[in-house]
Amino acid sequence: MYVAGAGSTRRKLLGIGAGLAVLPAWWALRRATTHDEGDWHTDTTPLERAFPLLGPLTDAQWVSSRDNDRGVPSSELVISGFARLRPGKLAELTAAHAFFSEEADGFSSWFEKPLQGEGPENPQWVRSHELDRADSGHLTKLWFDRRSDTVRFWALNPYG
Repeated sequence: MYVAGAGSTRRKLLGIGAGLAVLPAWWALRRATTHDEGDWHTDTTPLERAFPLLGPLTDAQWVSSRDNDRGVPSSELVISGFARLRPGKLAELTAAHAFFSEEADGFSSWFEKPLQGEGPENPQWVRSHELDRADSGHLTKLWFDRRSDTVRFWALNPYG
């Protein structure tokens, strides 16, 4: 039995199905290569609680290991990103603590990908072990760029 237009309908359905199959791959590729404001946090309040010695912050871009939860339960929280110190704060810190040059760690975790390519241009990172924290399940690493008053941070369980 021949139904008029059946071939046309079948081609349309195949075309729609192929388009729907390609859409998730296109969306994932687009998300991997572009960043928008929703890819990271800009609120400075949680960072000021985690790093009180840094004082009030004027700007921030950061991510959390609990962002876009992948369904893997974990009691550990990691935050990573950049924040801008208020003018003069880095001078206060460098006057009170010993600093040395050290390249900042890269962004190796899945949740840090939105931060790749972000941060100050041509930073000259310095670090002070006195300002880092490593005790009973907590670890904080801080790098500072003198030219931009930016701090690059990575912290495991920063609030506890």
